[in-house]
Amino acid sequence: MRCTNDILKKLRGALALRNDDIIEILSLVDFEISKGALGDLCRNEDHPGFVEAGDQLFRNFLNGWIIYKRGKQSDADKKPIEKED
Repeated sequence: MRCTNDILKKLRGALALRNDDIIEILSLVDFEISKGALGDLCRNEDHPGFVEAGDQLFRNFLNGWIIYKRGKQSDADKKPIEKED
């Protein structure tokens, strides 16, 4: 999934995130990753240490980013989606 790696790298640059920030964001959703493993994800595809990022990592990054920016959602903040007639 080279595409997922590219998206993650582009988001890291666009959001001005360091590796420590990404590790912190992932830890907010209990997804642990080391600096070395994160570095392997950000290598060029032709590098021997390149590792493909899976959908699970990307999904956890996006969920962690929401918590990182707005905080954890309390039960009182959760509103059911109302269906329009």
